[in-house]
Amino acid sequence: MIPSEVFDDVRAADGEFLGLAAYQAEFEEVYRDASEVVWKLERAQHFHEPAVPSWRAADAGDWAKAVELIEEMRAPLTAMYRERAPFRRLRVVELPLTPYLRWEAQIFAVRVAAGEEIRVIGAAAVAPLETRAPLPELVVFGPSLLYEVRYDEIGAAVGARRITDTAVVAPCLSALASLYGEGEDLMPFFEREVAPLPPPLDLSEKSAEIGP
Repeated sequence: MIPSEVFDDVRAADGEFLGLAAYQAEFEEVYRDASEVVWKLERAQHFHEPAVPSWRAADAGDWAKAVELIEEMRAPLTAMYRERAPFRRLRVVELPLTPYLRWEAQIFAVRVAAGEEIRVIGAAAVAPLETRAPLPELVVFGPSLLYEVRYDEIGAAVGARRITDTAVVAPCLSALASLYGEGEDLMPFFEREVAPLPPPLDLSEKSAEIGP
């Protein structure tokens, strides 16, 4: 059983905040040199990503262009994953899927084909760990380095907190690996819950009901 305070400890831990550009540059450097599995946890059901061309196309209602732009990501992602440490992502999902998640799942399908290891887990499965707040958005590089990615009120990334306290990071890594083990591989989920749906609309519109 995962201790209920593991993710609360992450929120309470001391950490250095990096603005978005600094975080992205540091992430790239650390990921390039990583030798262990890299873990990512995504919880929020909506993000605002106008820097991504496919997101902009989907938000504008051009789904064909959005899918075309996602497909263009396949070759560079395949080359990257071939050279780097394994990347495992756990995506918490709520049904019915938000427009953002319906778009993101298309990218995930390409990422899986390229070599990323993605699983999904229902919100009910993590509810016992969310008595105080939703799970944080995390990237974990081994037992002594974690980034808590931070977002503004509309779901746009603003940076991340770097946490290096092993007493905080190691239990979080263990918990994340355990949750990943409970998850479902992306593609069966995709075929069942995403593929039958019509193209999503209004990606930039955040419902008040879908959390931070």
